[in-house]
Amino acid sequence: MGIANDDASHVEGPLTRVLKRIRQDWLLLGFLLLTIVLTVVDPRPLSDQQRWLQLPTLAGLLGLLICIQGIRDSGLVQHVAAAMVARAHSLRMLGLLLVSTTAVLAMVLTNDVSLFLIVPLTVAIGRISNMPVMRMVVLEALAVNAGSTLSPIGNPQNLLVWQYTHLPFLQFVLAMLPAFGVMFALLVLLTWWWLPRDRVMLHAEDIDGHPISVAQAALSVTALASMVLMMEHNHAVLGALLLLVPFALLERGTLARVDWLLLATFAAIFLGLGHASELPFVQHALDSLDLDQPLTLYVSGIVASQMISNVPATVLFLRHAPDTMALAVAVNVGGFGLAIGSLANLIALRLAKQPGGGRLLHQVSVPFLLVCAPLVYLAWRWLG
Repeated sequence: MGIANDDASHVEGPLTRVLKRIRQDWLLLGFLLLTIVLTVVDPRPLSDQQRWLQLPTLAGLLGLLICIQGIRDSGLVQHVAAAMVARAHSLRMLGLLLVSTTAVLAMVLTNDVSLFLIVPLTVAIGRISNMPVMRMVVLEALAVNAGSTLSPIGNPQNLLVWQYTHLPFLQFVLAMLPAFGVMFALLVLLTWWWLPRDRVMLHAEDIDGHPISVAQAALSVTALASMVLMMEHNHAVLGALLLLVPFALLERGTLARVDWLLLATFAAIFLGLGHASELPFVQHALDSLDLDQPLTLYVSGIVASQMISNVPATVLFLRHAPDTMALAVAVNVGGFGLAIGSLANLIALRLAKQPGGGRLLHQVSVPFLLVCAPLVYLAWRWLG
């Protein structure tokens, strides 16, 4: 009997921990409830549910989660963190370096991929130095929203507009340049003002002196590069399936440590917001807006992003907006403000896993939106 009870507690332990995490994940529970309520109130065919689920996006997210967890487990991130801290002169300079790197990466690797690379690095730096981790993560969330604005492949909403308008790459970049310039300038000022002037102090006792697992690092970095390429060529599902095989054979522990609840949260967000955006009263409200007025379109795109996130907002307005580049500017600005404004914000908070992270993000991001929005509008109207 004693053995049976021990076995039962051993089996129930992990399950209990998972259920506890689910109960504490208000975002997952909230969107699951929204999805269930909408399914009951407004039944739709399975084909609509499949379209809202955005399986390629979820597959891409899964692939990135696996790769980054593998890079973490290999010890590579910790060693890169130690090298960066050892060469930094002050917290401000280190912060500006991380913010600039994050923004540039977001232009070429998309905002989500940039966060998957930079946030774990930031957390590792925080463990071995006096850098304020959550402040830095908030700045990096703002940085990916700003940096990805400039590039047609920087984020999903730009990619949607770019494919819809068929603009040349450089023409798209030039059209978004005034908005990016204002965003990045404000971000640099915020970073310089918000981060302490103190010198970087190393906590020598916390530096991980263990050697890097070269095999795991090579597998994970190669997998990350291949996953990004597969996503660029619209083969995210195949890329994720191909990743599962080597990690299941060689690195099962890495798969076990992947944040599967984050994947479930995004699935619930896609289903709930996708359904909500196609409700009849929502479509009627769109028809009543005078989107021919630039300011109306701009404000509508920002407000919608704060309510349903900027990617669904882009889908919602794309065929109704007479000026698609104005819509692109609006939804990119809408990535600031509330965490739901951009899914990148949610990823940053989830990767950081810092207490009070959501509150600090909103304390900074909402005022940033209020300052940034009118300045971007003026720059876009005068220089665009």
